[in-house]
Amino acid sequence: MGSAFVLGSFVAAGTFRVDRLPRPGESLLASAVAWEPGGKGFNVAAGLRRLGVTVDGLIPVGTDHLAGLAEPALLRMGLPASMIRVHPGSTGIGVGFVGADGENCLAVHPGANRLLSRETVRAAATRIASAAMVLAQFEIGDGPIAEAFAIARGAGVPTLLNPSPFRMPASETLATILASTSILVVNETEAEALLGLLCPGQAGTGPLRAAAEGLGRALHARGVEALAITFGAAGARIVLGGSTILDQPAYPVAAIDTMGAGDAFTAGLAAGLVAGIPWDASCRMAAACGALMVTRAGILDGLPDPGEVTAFLRAHSPGMADP
Repeated sequence: MGSAFVLGSFVAAGTFRVDRLPRPGESLLASAVAWEPGGKGFNVAAGLRRLGVTVDGLIPVGTDHLAGLAEPALLRMGLPASMIRVHPGSTGIGVGFVGADGENCLAVHPGANRLLSRETVRAAATRIASAAMVLAQFEIGDGPIAEAFAIARGAGVPTLLNPSPFRMPASETLATILASTSILVVNETEAEALLGLLCPGQAGTGPLRAAAEGLGRALHARGVEALAITFGAAGARIVLGGSTILDQPAYPVAAIDTMGAGDAFTAGLAAGLVAGIPWDASCRMAAACGALMVTRAGILDGLPDPGEVTAFLRAHSPGMADP
């Protein structure tokens, strides 16, 4: 299995469990609270490592007291502390609410994550070019993503972008990033935003699942080889090459906490593809990772390992070969 290079993000993450998500202006009493290392980039890197993938990358932290959480967290998850890059200022911090039904909402202040630079990425060019896949998310800035993906594309290395938390880069920057993006993984909100930008007049006019092929074609014309849209409990739709559609149903499980499910899905998909597993089996692996994740409270301890994924797939797909 090849290695993955993750343009990461690090966030000190607080999670509050409530009976239901708060309404505007409302204060709720939390039944439990947990603080743990997080960040979408860190979660995906940890998920990949838990699945047996060798991981390298860049993890930005600040110079405040929260920065001290990073190194122990990386070492705990089997990630090299050499991924850490220190920037003056605050470390990323996030707060999330999880309702009794497992649904969540959250807010993140990126802090040092937005200080990762093109120069730092260029200094890692050799490591990027030798990876089996390069991954990024939107808790860091556009510049380092564009730089790393251009290096990867020039070396023939596939790239995966999860544009979350979603923002709309300047049109020229977005075009540059998409031109070097092999795989785009988005949720419904992110897909709707891209649909409105790339397919004017189609957003909000019908079911998003039905519009996925059109969005996939529009993205393929801009360089993206594969689009994966996740629909939570409704599964995922994948558009390959702008035309071939794969539908991956979600596995029926009792959700406890949906926090981190998207990161687990992304890690599972990337781990499968890095291992040379075909798209359909990699999608099953991704869906299994997401399903296992929502049955567990907390993110790092909930990320599944290969044995758990194999056992889950055997239990939920009798007679199916392992991915």
